[in-house]
Amino acid sequence: MTIILDAMGSDAYPEPELKAAVMVRQTLHEELTLVGKRDMLEMKFKQLFPNEKPLHIVDAPDIVEMTDKPVESARKKPNNSMAVGLNLVKNGEGEAFVTAGNTGAAYFNAVTILRRMDKISRPALASIIPVYHSKAVFVDTGANADCRPEFLLEFAVMGSVYAEKALNVDSPKVGLLSNGEEAGKGNQLVKDAYPLLKNSGLNFYGNTEPKEVYAGNVNVVVTDGFTGNIFIKTSESVGRLITNVLREEISASFSSKMGYLLAKPAFAALKKMMDPAEVGAGLLLGVNGLVFIGHGRSDAYALLSAIKLARRTIDANLLTAMKDEVQAKISA
Repeated sequence: MTIILDAMGSDAYPEPELKAAVMVRQTLHEELTLVGKRDMLEMKFKQLFPNEKPLHIVDAPDIVEMTDKPVESARKKPNNSMAVGLNLVKNGEGEAFVTAGNTGAAYFNAVTILRRMDKISRPALASIIPVYHSKAVFVDTGANADCRPEFLLEFAVMGSVYAEKALNVDSPKVGLLSNGEEAGKGNQLVKDAYPLLKNSGLNFYGNTEPKEVYAGNVNVVVTDGFTGNIFIKTSESVGRLITNVLREEISASFSSKMGYLLAKPAFAALKKMMDPAEVGAGLLLGVNGLVFIGHGRSDAYALLSAIKLARRTIDANLLTAMKDEVQAKISA
């Protein structure tokens, strides 16, 4: 059994994917299955790694570009690398699928090929984000712009299992993202979802403001995909702003440069904590398979991180645990 890597996913494909495969071989001592245009991959691999033994490649002649529409690309490009890779997972020839490709296309292909878990209305994209002295699972980060209250309950149940298995947290605290801590705060979706989560049997913390998220008060943050996507993108932008301002101020004077040398380990730790490449990909919760979707700008290190995350979830038997929890906590 192996992890399947979409070799035609990233903006700079296939170089980051090929480099990641070699890094996995050298650091994890594991062989991936790459899916993509075989002739292109073999030629590029020989150029990059003339002394490396060949990779295992499954041919997929079609490529889903970032500008392609999900449904149209699946119809016009049936042998795209995502579809071929996900079918390998469906047929038991792979344990997980990792891509840095078109998020909408990955979602559509995953739902179409792997199908939704029983009792799950809408699969959701979950990201692991840095919080104070820890990490948290944030769901949904963009798969479902419009949600019903019962969707948020499903997200909470699946996110709780993910936090338990990926972050090693017992009885994760689940927070409902809102503009106030009180039970009556929030828009109508939040107000209607609150009692569902409160009576779910989960370790429900209650309504959670962004400041509580980053304080590390909860292990799982639940919201609709529209709000979640804006939250995540804003957080990443603020992180880049802080990094850029620090870089400019450090080089502004001799004394600040000297101060930086003394504080360099602290700055390095901050950069590592805020770098999305350290996690590498979000997990699509709610389908019958492990599907990890990364940024299109992913480099080889980000893909390596995504593959490490995939391996941890496989070893933790996440999928089985999640299906059991969904059956126990969600009504038919």
